Amino acid sequence: MKRILATLAVLALSACAVLAHDFTLGDLKIHHPASRATLPGQPVGGGFMTITNTGAAADRLVSIAAPDVSDDVQIHEMAMENDVMKMRQLADGVELPAGATVELKSGGLHVMFMKIKHPLKEGDKFKATLTFEKAGKIDVDFKVEAAKPAAKEGEAAAGDHSGHGG
Repeated sequence: MKRILATLAVLALSACAVLAHDFTLGDLKIHHPASRATLPGQPVGGGFMTITNTGAAADRLVSIAAPDVSDDVQIHEMAMENDVMKMRQLADGVELPAGATVELKSGGLHVMFMKIKHPLKEGDKFKATLTFEKAGKIDVDFKVEAAKPAAKEGEAAAGDHSGHGG
């Protein structure tokens, strides 16, 4: 019985290692860059990840390039303004305070792949280059995950980017 439990534990840990992927650049730890599958004709895709700055000085994610997917990759923020969800591009990038973790996720800070060149298909991955103000550049792989389930009728999806037709 102990052998079976040990085998199951090893398999579970292996599965977690396969699903998550991390990259390190100096004091920056980039965890699980991912995107979601898109529909044919959908003009944009979103990008998500967690970045931890383990250093004593702040840094900044200033740009992202993914030429196989989009020639225009932007860093965006969604925030409530007067009870209305607004999205805006962060031209100066994202601040990464010393000792802090910043999450790029649906409904908050996130990456936008504008005018994508082809649909993003679940199970695929694509290369991107993240550029940081101090740490420099690092190549990462974005994994394309399942599309989010559609919002219930009458609800707005937090990650809806349909207004980004560009």
